[in-house]
Amino acid sequence: MYSFRRVALLLALASSVTVLQAQSSSSSSSTVPDEQQAPTAAQTPAQSQPQLSVQARIRARREQRRAAAIHEIYDHLYEGYVGAGYLRFTPGASLQRVNEYNWNGGFTRYLNERLGVTLDGRGYYGTPFISPNLTGITKPAISQYAGLIGPTYRFYLQPRYSISGRVMGGYARGNFSGDTNGFGPTILGLYPDSSTYAVSASVFVEINIAPSLGLRIAPEYYLTGFGSSQQNSLGYTAGLVYRFGKQ
Repeated sequence: MYSFRRVALLLALASSVTVLQAQSSSSSSSTVPDEQQAPTAAQTPAQSQPQLSVQARIRARREQRRAAAIHEIYDHLYEGYVGAGYLRFTPGASLQRVNEYNWNGGFTRYLNERLGVTLDGRGYYGTPFISPNLTGITKPAISQYAGLIGPTYRFYLQPRYSISGRVMGGYARGNFSGDTNGFGPTILGLYPDSSTYAVSASVFVEINIAPSLGLRIAPEYYLTGFGSSQQNSLGYTAGLVYRFGKQ
């Protein structure tokens, strides 16, 4: 009897040890995948972070190249230009507007990449239509000349082009009697020869052919005061721009 009880006790202890081992192995197997999955979730931002850094570096380098190109073009100290243009001008109070063609040239001293001071010279030439009259002169040649000065400001800069504004004022001289055969301009309805003020306002585009060379197109408003009146004229100028000297 005593030996039977010992055998039963040994069997009970063996079965309890087997159950504890099974529970331990099942709990360890369930925790292993969680521990293995945790690094995978943590690796996702770590893998995307280098990609974001590469894109940021590419954008930064592109912006640096753009800034360097802008600086190379617009860091010149001086700028000279020559060109030609067109103007719709009123040659007399009772006369219709005439097409005038011009030459123009100028020089700009830049204080920085955007702001400069421009000195401009120009000449206009046209042939107004005069109604038949006793003098027999119906298409006299007229001309005017101007010297202007004022600020220029580049308000939009790109490596390939820029957009600028310019306002100038100065002196204008009108020659309206040179082709009247001594009859004088007033009998033909033209303004008398005189000197007066001139004001120019324009917004122009410069297309860069090279860092030191550009093509300029400038629509323009041009105001003069011949004959004790105001001539509000519209036109444009176009020409080549050459930049030199470093700031």
